[in-house]
Amino acid sequence: MNNYRFKDLPVCPDDPILELMVQAAADKNPHKVDLSAGVYKNDAGKTPILQAVQQAEVLRQQKEDTKSYLGLAGDLRFNSLVAEMVLGKGHPVFAEQRVCTLQTTGGSGAIRIAAELFKRIQRGARVWVGNPTWANHIPLLAAADLELLTYPYYRVGEAGVLFGEMMQALQAAEPGDLVLLQGSCHNPCGEDMTHDQWRQLADLLVERRLVPLVDAAYHGLAEPMDQDAFGWRHLASRVPEMLIAWSGSKNFSLYRDRAGALIAIAATPERTKAVMTNLMNISRVVYSVPPAHGAALVAEILADEQLHTIWQDELLTMRERIIGVRERFADELAAASACDRFEFVRHQKGMFSFMPLSSEQAQALRREHSVYLLDSGRINVAGITASSAEYVATAIARVI
Repeated sequence: MNNYRFKDLPVCPDDPILELMVQAAADKNPHKVDLSAGVYKNDAGKTPILQAVQQAEVLRQQKEDTKSYLGLAGDLRFNSLVAEMVLGKGHPVFAEQRVCTLQTTGGSGAIRIAAELFKRIQRGARVWVGNPTWANHIPLLAAADLELLTYPYYRVGEAGVLFGEMMQALQAAEPGDLVLLQGSCHNPCGEDMTHDQWRQLADLLVERRLVPLVDAAYHGLAEPMDQDAFGWRHLASRVPEMLIAWSGSKNFSLYRDRAGALIAIAATPERTKAVMTNLMNISRVVYSVPPAHGAALVAEILADEQLHTIWQDELLTMRERIIGVRERFADELAAASACDRFEFVRHQKGMFSFMPLSSEQAQALRREHSVYLLDSGRINVAGITASSAEYVATAIARVI
């Protein structure tokens, strides 16, 4: 019996976000509100299947004639169309043959492959991560034995990015260090950099020879696609090397279908080829080949003019709903608290905001009001509906 090895495994803690989802689902309170997981919800509290996706699935069913594996790079049509959408069709890196794309298992898979790429370049390579950042960024990078350092990004309860402190911290970065950035709709704080701040950051990255890894998980949910892409497109026009982890989970509402991509830009066509061979080689030992379905749907939508128009209209509806929820929720918070301390909620972007709450207050919200949010105070704004905005605001004011 002593030769068995499973007995040495510790019990891993539950994922806090997914555990809250389970708790919320089991709560019998008819007024419960689940603001935990970062999924888009409509005003009925449902995560919809987009009409464009439904129509693309019909086309896919008609066209698909095999269930054989994709190649290591994934769906090549998907890769090409996504890269053009993310970077812009006329971006110079295409003509310079400096860009390559790997289909991945969602945005998380893209970040994990990026981490393994840098581990292959240098074991223990350094990566700078914003404080705060999406909770899963840390384990995804740490699993590749990268050395994690942090730069200040946001202070809970305030408005705006801590840009001066961020730039000062990155002055300590060494040439070749990786810098993790979020493209838009920052998770978990909802504060994005301005265009001028992106320009200043690009200057610093070039000056210190740093490599940006941009997490573009919410492309199109803050602003229309081209405006939303300003930051990473500007970096791509300035730096010789960068990586973009793209996800179709949110903007195509394809969460469970795991449609993602890792876009790499290198200094020369020869280096780009070397990067792509390494990305495929890494994917072979991580998950071998990616799933076909979600990527095929994205490709159908991007390639078909009618489906593309339908999708853009649906994305606009999602974007406008999030903006409207922020307006309504900020009004309700002001009324419930009789102060303007929550005004920052109105002007942030995307699905997330921090409520200035202690972990004890967050737990009291769950226990006493069935409002489910993280202990950090992060909420998914898209989980608030017209009928629940007042209830959530009043509950927050009461625990404070």
